[in-house]
Amino acid sequence: MEKLKRKIAEQGTVLSDEVLKVDSFLNHQIDPELMLAVGEEFASLFREEGVTKIVTIESSGIAPAVMAGLKLGVPVVFARKRQSLTLTENLLTASVYSFTKKTESTVAVSASHLSKDDKVLIIDDFLANGQAAKGLVSIIEQAGAKVCGIGIVIEKSFQTGREELENLGIRVESLARIASLAGGKVTFLQEVGS
Repeated sequence: MEKLKRKIAEQGTVLSDEVLKVDSFLNHQIDPELMLAVGEEFASLFREEGVTKIVTIESSGIAPAVMAGLKLGVPVVFARKRQSLTLTENLLTASVYSFTKKTESTVAVSASHLSKDDKVLIIDDFLANGQAAKGLVSIIEQAGAKVCGIGIVIEKSFQTGREELENLGIRVESLARIASLAGGKVTFLQEVGS
């Protein structure tokens, strides 16, 4: 998605060979017009899958997931990372490791929001090692629902996440695939060898 790649190139900050900061438009401050375009792109990619729900993880996945939900006309459920006074019973849970935060946490979704009849699209902001997405896959499978795909805003293709998810037989669509962050420069996948 060229608009997203331009935004990454213009406003993204490479913090290391493995970490890209995009807090000016995705992870802290949100660019609504860009997120709407992201949602439209995900809707276009997954429209034929019969999606009935979108699942994401709080908090940076919420904006792109809501826009995709708007365009697909389906509800969005987000897995909570923090304990809530109102989310205590009948929970579907999974343990996920955050590459960026270097922490493991338990995420939870109320079982009342997913059913065996659901066809679920997972949306997330980043794909690195695939652990967050795998945790969401586990939650969806606990509900007896079907994962019909995973939509990623920014994929760090130099890490193993895509391979991990594709090995589960899941379709992965990423709107921007980064081949490298070496030398403080963002190199997109199609730029390799050119």
